[in-house]
Amino acid sequence: MTIFICATCGTSYPDAANPPASCPICTEERQYVPLTGQRWTTQASLQIAHVNAWRRHEPGLYSLHTQPAFAISQRAFLLCTPEGNVLWDCLSLLDPATEDLIDSLGGLRAIAISHPHYYSCMQDWARRFGCPVYLHADDRAWIMRPDDAVKNFSDETIELLPGVTVIRLGGHFAGGTVLHWAHGDGVILSGDIVQVAADTSRVSFLWSYPNMMPLPARTVRHIAATLAPLAFDRMYGAFVGKDILRDAHGVVARSAARYVELIEG
Repeated sequence: MTIFICATCGTSYPDAANPPASCPICTEERQYVPLTGQRWTTQASLQIAHVNAWRRHEPGLYSLHTQPAFAISQRAFLLCTPEGNVLWDCLSLLDPATEDLIDSLGGLRAIAISHPHYYSCMQDWARRFGCPVYLHADDRAWIMRPDDAVKNFSDETIELLPGVTVIRLGGHFAGGTVLHWAHGDGVILSGDIVQVAADTSRVSFLWSYPNMMPLPARTVRHIAATLAPLAFDRMYGAFVGKDILRDAHGVVARSAARYVELIEG
């Protein structure tokens, strides 16, 4: 029996003799199946050709990124606090070097993930580090590999550790969340829910990023209004280089206003 991993989105599936006929994450309109068709891999195969690269962004905040790029090629973040460590978003590859580095930094108290495209191999990470995975209940239908470590919450916010709060914004997915770290001037880890643009003085919001499908203006207004009371000066997005290092609060407010102006004509 084998845990198969979708090579396009990185989602893992339950133990089986053969891979699934298709990946429901990829056949849904927010993702895609490549023209070359559905392909599958395994954790063992990933470890042969890939590694996780690490970067420290600021004291207590590291990113992990699989090299060469795999699947959607998102980053995960390790947030280290005096009360314990949190993994934000997740990767399909869990290699021995990553295990050693996280152990040396104090292990994990919790994992939280912004939306289903990054669920990846969260079950393996949770079991290896003996911690729960917190996902918003509005997205429970997208859990392709059920596991007792997965904890669905239905509130609009959940405090994982003192000063570390997951906030439901919706948008890209109904249960889409961001993480707020009330440290210094404040940090938002935004995943794809608030997408940091190529011009890092802007962010955007979409229903489907690969298929370029927009969100309604009312949804973007809700996202902006939910973030408005929070203090945050920096924002780290899902992909390498997508970092807003000052005035992130203002960037979100201005970008949301411009999005609404354009979508409403």
